[in-house]
Amino acid sequence: MENAALIVLLESILGKGQSTSKGNYAFNCPLCTHHKPKLEINLKTNAKKENPWHCWICDSKGKTIRSLFKAIKAPSNKLSELKLIIQPGSREEYITYEAIELPKEFLLLSNLATQVIKDKVAYIESKHAFRFLKQRGITPEDIIKYNIGFCNDGPYGGRVIIPSYDDNGRLNYFIARDYKGLSPRKYKNPPMSVKDIIGFELYINWNAPIILCEGMFDALTIKRNVIPLFGKVLHQKLMTKLVKSEVDKIYIALDKDAIKDALKHCEKLMSYGKQVYLVEMEGKDANEIGFESFLNTIENTYPLTFHGLLAKKLESI
Repeated sequence: MENAALIVLLESILGKGQSTSKGNYAFNCPLCTHHKPKLEINLKTNAKKENPWHCWICDSKGKTIRSLFKAIKAPSNKLSELKLIIQPGSREEYITYEAIELPKEFLLLSNLATQVIKDKVAYIESKHAFRFLKQRGITPEDIIKYNIGFCNDGPYGGRVIIPSYDDNGRLNYFIARDYKGLSPRKYKNPPMSVKDIIGFELYINWNAPIILCEGMFDALTIKRNVIPLFGKVLHQKLMTKLVKSEVDKIYIALDKDAIKDALKHCEKLMSYGKQVYLVEMEGKDANEIGFESFLNTIENTYPLTFHGLLAKKLESI
């Protein structure tokens, strides 16, 4: 879709836009805060590599979207994203998220058989971690596939560690879940200013239907081409990737208390021509109902129409 990534980026800053004519998109102007969308941006880059913009109310104008971002004091990460869209392949493409590392105390659960002699305490603790994962429906095959481990001591001691990797195999996030039930905080995750990453990206086929869910345990239960959001927010990087990809069917399976967020994501993706399915699980999450029940649920879920979307919005009020 032409300029789809650019539209997603602009709407993340300026709010919902609308197509006008000759490649222009109209937005509410943040410089004069007029109530009508009078800020027009030409998304068709001209021969001079410019995208002229002009507010018909306050007469603010410029020749590039970068100059607009500077004028409205857009965050630096948005300027970096703009550069990737306008100048694909730039060096900044390789600095798309904060560098993180697994805890130094991290032990692979699949390797514990070789660590028995080295650390018997860690081996005994691994049994507790295994038991916790089994209770959550996680199989030995999942443990191997997703590189799941745990920490016996250190800042993440007593926690199962589930890593996420990008499409190049680089660590982009991990969750650390207390498996002993002794900590007041169930989760202690890496210190990151923004979670604008794509969970389990290494395993995603962008030409097949994709399922979006909230957490990693839900994703491990669903198994098939699933991306955890690590919450309820559909971040910029994932939205852009979905819009630019060939995937046409997207299943949104958030918890019942996130229905308003789920509907917002549905509307956004539908506006870009994606076929969206709202998966409703009657108050439970995917990890609670299990793989077979979840599979049965999505097999009986039908594409959401704009009429159906409106009805769901009214129900959620």
